[in-house]
Amino acid sequence: MDTIALFGGSFDPPHIGHEAVIKALKKFKDIDKIIIMPTFLNPFKSDFYAPSSLRLKWLKEIFNEETNVEISDYEVLQNRQVPTIETIKYLLKSYNKIYLVIGADNLAKLSEWNSYDELNKLVTFVVAQRDGIEIPSEFIVLKVDNKTSSTHLREQMELSKLPKKCAKEIYDFYKEEHCKIE
Repeated sequence: MDTIALFGGSFDPPHIGHEAVIKALKKFKDIDKIIIMPTFLNPFKSDFYAPSSLRLKWLKEIFNEETNVEISDYEVLQNRQVPTIETIKYLLKSYNKIYLVIGADNLAKLSEWNSYDELNKLVTFVVAQRDGIEIPSEFIVLKVDNKTSSTHLREQMELSKLPKKCAKEIYDFYKEEHCKIE
């Protein structure tokens, strides 16, 4: 296995939009494996709702039956904010090519990412469609027809937008964390 797609993020909470991204990535012929990597804490955020260990547990439950999908605890085990460039350098010790999957909502701040110019040389960006944001032609577009966002779910939790495998557990956790529940 030489080529991977890295799908990182807070996954706070994980939702059906994340499942849709994985489903779309599985259609890429030259990707040997998809690595899903939750952050300990997103470098652009100062806090999280669900602890990283719980988000990691949920992702393992959600994707445990998927072939060629691995849930990595690398960033969680660092117990700190980990810049993407650090994770990519770690993964390049084991893989030859990395597709880095981001949501279109990240494009506005992409140039502000730690060591962006170096990162851009080391990976091929794959951008998942989101919120009608136009994706520049230098990026590979990942067609995802799902408008779910973790931010929206924390504001207004909907059971139907959560992965079936652990929807109730995720719902109950965020309900206890004072999220609005419909």
